[in-house]
Amino acid sequence: MGNKSNIASALHIAVEETADVKGRFETGLQALRKADRYKIVVSDTRKLTGSVDIDSSTKDKYPEANRWDYAIEYGGETFFVEVHPGSTGEVKTVIAKLDWLKQWLKNAAPAIDALKSKNKSAYHWVYTKDSAILPNSKYAKMLSINGLGLPKKQLTL
Repeated sequence: MGNKSNIASALHIAVEETADVKGRFETGLQALRKADRYKIVVSDTRKLTGSVDIDSSTKDKYPEANRWDYAIEYGGETFFVEVHPGSTGEVKTVIAKLDWLKQWLKNAAPAIDALKSKNKSAYHWVYTKDSAILPNSKYAKMLSINGLGLPKKQLTL
């Protein structure tokens, strides 16, 4: 459960202060499922500090919730990533997951919330196979209103 890192990590400290995910910080992308790791691209691996699998860490406490997948610390900022099918029928589900994440961060994980990226978008949807969501569609507008961009094939940090 949780690789301990010698690298100073604000996310690691915040995870240890958050009961729901305590002990679940992993170095690099180790918290991500193997199938999801290749979907995250970093230009400088030295800036990739660690990650936490929010979904699996909170499933026992919030079994019926639409839980968000991951938090990833890169370059001193934390990004929240959902790996999910990119179909139009999944837009409402991903928005529900984002709503859950924002409430969870506010109420149960304020130390993690304080670390979210302020220079770039903090919330990202990475699709699993294909995305059928067009840039000017009503679905794109729904995502934008809720603070999410279009789903992407890979997230480059």
